[in-house]
Amino acid sequence: MKNIVLTGFMATGKTTVGKKVATNMSFGFIDTDKMIEKMANMTVSDIFEKYGEDYFRRLEKAAVIKAARLKNFVIATGGGVVLNPSNIVQLRKNGVVICFVARPEIILRNIGKNKDRPLLMVDNPEEKIRQLLKEREPFYRFADYTIDVSDMTIDEVAEEVIKAYIRLKKG
Repeated sequence: MKNIVLTGFMATGKTTVGKKVATNMSFGFIDTDKMIEKMANMTVSDIFEKYGEDYFRRLEKAAVIKAARLKNFVIATGGGVVLNPSNIVQLRKNGVVICFVARPEIILRNIGKNKDRPLLMVDNPEEKIRQLLKEREPFYRFADYTIDVSDMTIDEVAEEVIKAYIRLKKG
């Protein structure tokens, strides 16, 4: 069985939905950001603050290579994983890539008061979200399937992921 790889912008529900899908499908679950935190023995925010984004992206690439080797897993990726095309190549080898998209105001609402989003520690986070979405949009197109999660519940998104996966793994 191929893996289910969830990509998309931060705070679109990849981890929450991924855990639900993994349970429903009897798959394992792994979050690449959690893998990175374990590798570095510090939080993503601390990695960004202490070593910068380039260092984080190198750790992310290593985590993706490791995750892509798994079988029967739901893999929730960090929001910027798509910025390195080799990450998508790795994840596609044994996985179906499903991208979550959402309107900027929904993303901002989902983030709430969370301070663990180093790229959004700016004066106008909604403007930064819009900018990052625009920059990343071409990379998100490489997904096998895209779901706009803006007006969906977690259960609805999980159901849509499973339906898409069943269709795509046949093709």
